Amino acid sequence: MIRLSNKDTGADIGEISEEELQILVAALEEEDSKDQNYFIDHATVDMIEIDHLNAGSLITVLRAAIGSGDGVEIQYVRTA
Repeated sequence: MIRLSNKDTGADIGEISEEELQILVAALEEEDSKDQNYFIDHATVDMIEIDHLNAGSLITVLRAAIGSGDGVEIQYVRTA
């Protein structure tokens, strides 16, 4: 599984599957091949939701991470 957290605060965001991570990685720009953090906002989540109708739990986790803010920098780590 994959754990997401807020890059700035370290707060836990939630857990996603490897398949959901691949959706996230495909939708977002990586600075390099080792990049494990992304800035997400409401428009980004809307785009992922439109392009990937099967990403329901990923969408829920991302929307919760943003909350009422403009966006958030997230990072991920693979867990055992």
